[in-house]
Amino acid sequence: MGKFVIKQAKTGPMFNLKAGNGQVIATSEIYNSMAACKNGIESVRKNAPIAPIEDQTVEGFATLTNPKFEVYVDKRGEFRFRLKARNGEIIAVGESYKALDSCLGGIESIKSNAPDAEVVEE
Repeated sequence: MGKFVIKQAKTGPMFNLKAGNGQVIATSEIYNSMAACKNGIESVRKNAPIAPIEDQTVEGFATLTNPKFEVYVDKRGEFRFRLKARNGEIIAVGESYKALDSCLGGIESIKSNAPDAEVVEE
């Protein structure tokens, strides 16, 4: 079972969503308050399971409405994703992956882990 781990960065709280094996599968922005950070966690819990995947690596991809996962290629040529809430704000991002299938696997891990993940503070 996954867990959201809240930690203090230099300028405010942030969270990592970790899979059952302890691997980080998504990271948040740095928030200005603990309450905002916890709201971000609730937004990931609510949006991740229902968010479709917009594959921006395909030419002529269809633009989907939010919430959604956006899959794209970064400057290094690796695959990444970001989860956008209904309002269009990015609420979580993933690491870079060398293969598209691995990136999609990361999204599936978020979809399955986020809804029931416990919240812990470090």
